[in-house]
Amino acid sequence: MGKKTGKQTYQLTNPPAIISTGTVVGPFEGRGPLAEDFDEILTDIRNGQSSFEKAERSLLIKACRLALDHAGFPSTQVDLFLAGDLLNQIISASFSALDLGIPFLGLYGACSTAALGLGLGTLLLDGGFADTVLTATSSHHLAAERQYRYPTEYGGQRRPYQQWTVTGAGAALLSSTGEGPRITAVTFGKVIDLGSTDPLNMGAAMAPAAADTIIRFFQDTGWEPNSFDLILTGDLGQFGLELCRQELSEQGFDLGDNFMDCGLMIYDLQKQDVHAGGSGCACSAVVTYGHVYRRFLRKELNRVLLVATGSLHSPTTYQQGENIPTIAHAVRIEA
Repeated sequence: MGKKTGKQTYQLTNPPAIISTGTVVGPFEGRGPLAEDFDEILTDIRNGQSSFEKAERSLLIKACRLALDHAGFPSTQVDLFLAGDLLNQIISASFSALDLGIPFLGLYGACSTAALGLGLGTLLLDGGFADTVLTATSSHHLAAERQYRYPTEYGGQRRPYQQWTVTGAGAALLSSTGEGPRITAVTFGKVIDLGSTDPLNMGAAMAPAAADTIIRFFQDTGWEPNSFDLILTGDLGQFGLELCRQELSEQGFDLGDNFMDCGLMIYDLQKQDVHAGGSGCACSAVVTYGHVYRRFLRKELNRVLLVATGSLHSPTTYQQGENIPTIAHAVRIEA
C-alpha cells in the first residue's frame, strides 16, 4: 500500500513512537506558565559558558542527554541524529553532534526545524532505514538577536508585533518499537512568499505558510479540524495566529478553541514583556516535547497536529532587499 496521501502528506504503515524527550529552557522561560513541564530551567542565561552561542550549544547537548537518559539509551545505540538551529551553518547542532558521536544529518528549517526533524525521522523509521532516531533543535534569545537584528546592548526599541526568541532546547527520541505517542502522518510544506519584507514581523510572514500546510493536510487526508484535541502552530504569535485563522476561515476551514500557538503558550503575555509572544526553534520544540508530551503521558490528549513554522530569510537576503520566504511542516501525533 502506498504511503503518500494526496500531494504532500505521508501516512505511516508502522508509525514510530516518541519514547522519551528532553527539554531545557532559560531563566525567563522558567518564569512562564509551562515551567513545571520542562526538565531543566537554567539560572544563568550563559549556562556557565563564555558566549551566548556556546551557551546554546550546551543547552542542546543537555536536552539530548536528557532524552537519552530518560529512555535508558546510550548514544551508541542511536542510529541517526537529526538536528538544526538558527545560527550560521547550524553550528549548535553540528558541535552537539561532535559531542554525541551519533551519525548526523544537519537540518535547516528555521523555526520549523522541530517538525521537520520529527517528520524526516518518522519516514526513516517507517521505511526501515533506522531503529532509533534522535531529533533536536535549539535557540537562544541573545544569540539570535545578535545575528538577525541588533545586540541587545544596542537598546533598539521593540515593536508591538515583534516576538521574543525562546532560549531553550528540545530533543525527542523516536523508535520503531517502544511505548509513547506515535507520529502517524507527516505533511511537508512548500516555501511560501507573499511579499513580506519586515524581518521583525515574523508572525505575519509565516501565517500564510502555516495556513497552506494546514489546508493541504486536511485536503490530503480527509480529516476534519474537530478530529484533534489540539492544532498547534509553532511561533506565529498573537498577530500571526489571527492572520492564519482568518485565512483558514476564508478557505472554508473554521478552527475553534483547539487552535493555538506555542509562542502564546510559553510566556505569560500579561506579566512577561514579550510583545506578540515567543518564537525561535526552541519555541515549538520545548512546548511540544515538554508540555504537550506530558499531557499525552497523562492521557489528557489523544490527537495533536503540530504545525511548526519557519522564516527562511537571512541577514544577507534582508539587507539585499529580498522578500521573506517561509515554510511550515506538520506532524500528526496520536496516543
